[in-house]
Amino acid sequence: MAAPIIEIRNLQKWYSGVHALKNVSLDIYPNEALGLVGDNGAGKSTLINILSGTQKPDGGEIRLEGQPVRFSNPRDAMDRGIETIYQYNSMVPTMTIARNVFIGREPLKMSVFGIGILDQDRMRSESVKAIADVDLHLRSPDALVGELSGGQRQGVAIARAMHFKSKVMILDEPTNHLSVKETNKVIGFVRGLKAQSVTGVFISHNMHHVFECCDRIVAMARGEIVLDKRIGDTSIDEIHSVL
Repeated sequence: MAAPIIEIRNLQKWYSGVHALKNVSLDIYPNEALGLVGDNGAGKSTLINILSGTQKPDGGEIRLEGQPVRFSNPRDAMDRGIETIYQYNSMVPTMTIARNVFIGREPLKMSVFGIGILDQDRMRSESVKAIADVDLHLRSPDALVGELSGGQRQGVAIARAMHFKSKVMILDEPTNHLSVKETNKVIGFVRGLKAQSVTGVFISHNMHHVFECCDRIVAMARGEIVLDKRIGDTSIDEIHSVL
């Protein structure tokens, strides 16, 4: 088996006396799709917030490709190749598809001290290619994201992460409030990550969705990992029994 791309050791997190993560240790392997499940308050959101740089642990260690890392903010995590796609706020609805793909990473035609003119043509052409690469076909890179369906927005967010060569993609409840057709599309995106050499972490309350697109499932309860098995070695009933 390949060495883990992410190693988590004895991670701890407290919130005003609440022990949210209790010595959590987990290996995440290259090119696998890992399902992370658990009830509200189980600790899974805290874990991914630490991996994505929005929160800091109170103890323990994270290694990325064998090197210890400690993210001060989401930009640190993104710069190291960890991209997080949240259920609600991964896109800016009042901006175009092209601007959303490049948000925070806008190319400039010319600049002085980091201030310059946006290279709109490059953003348009590269966003069209990025979207096509995830088999998403939209009418124009100049369309507002607010005009897209929920599934299409998730597709644009995934295309953005793929375009910037993310090593690990964390998807937080990406199928919530989507139609059956859009849900199947997002599940297809997750399945396709492996072919792009991207490791996926798929957080969901829907066990059936996890079993459809993941290789391994990790269940959390009360701040601890209570199950870690390959999908073929467990069942939905077993997972429910430990939560």
